[in-house]
Amino acid sequence: MFDQYIVCGLRARGRTGGEVEVRMPYYRGLFLSMVEAVDLVLDGVPVPPERTTFTVHGNTYTFAELPGVTGDRWEMGERAVLGFDTGEPLAPGEHDVAVSVRLRISYMPVPGGGRDRKRLVAA
Repeated sequence: MFDQYIVCGLRARGRTGGEVEVRMPYYRGLFLSMVEAVDLVLDGVPVPPERTTFTVHGNTYTFAELPGVTGDRWEMGERAVLGFDTGEPLAPGEHDVAVSVRLRISYMPVPGGGRDRKRLVAA
């Protein structure tokens, strides 16, 4: 529904990683337990979920923790931060960033979500 607005920004972080700002591709907020996955592909290389974190409202979670998070929400239009570690420094310049968000929506029999892909320069 709001796929073209998912990927918002890219920043280098630490020595071997970075952060991608992402928005929810759904018109309502959801509890984090309903966020099935936020998959990241950076320059054509998938970043494993165990090397990513999800931060909203200053609270950081691993994707293994999200199914049990019922006291925190990701609201429509709110930017969350997808942190990642690639094991190598994020090279300066332009990068191809692809994000796929899978959501569990109570009244839909199939998973919801969306995909976005942009070329961004790391800040």
